[in-house]
Amino acid sequence: MKPMHEAFYNDVYNIVSQIPEGKVLTYGVIADLTGWGKHQRMVGKALKEAPAELKLPCHRVVSSNGRTVPEWNEQIDMLRDEGITFRNSNCVDIKRHMWRPEEF
Repeated sequence: MKPMHEAFYNDVYNIVSQIPEGKVLTYGVIADLTGWGKHQRMVGKALKEAPAELKLPCHRVVSSNGRTVPEWNEQIDMLRDEGITFRNSNCVDIKRHMWRPEEF
């Protein structure tokens, strides 16, 4: 992995590790917090490649409209177990559950 990507991935992992139970962040917010705004897809790639031993709460990361990962059926159950509610469109209620971190 290139050093630039390694630093970005580490920033993503640091942010995701801090998302509290019952809250979510979007790929775009994470990209903004890393200083790489517009790199939402890279956030997704970083999470897909996250080492299992980090035990990151990746299930707490959703799209900007609250959509979960299509191929990851367990994600919805994991979020519901934490008290996350969904709108009729089966998307996370972003207004209610978005985490607003103070600082990193």
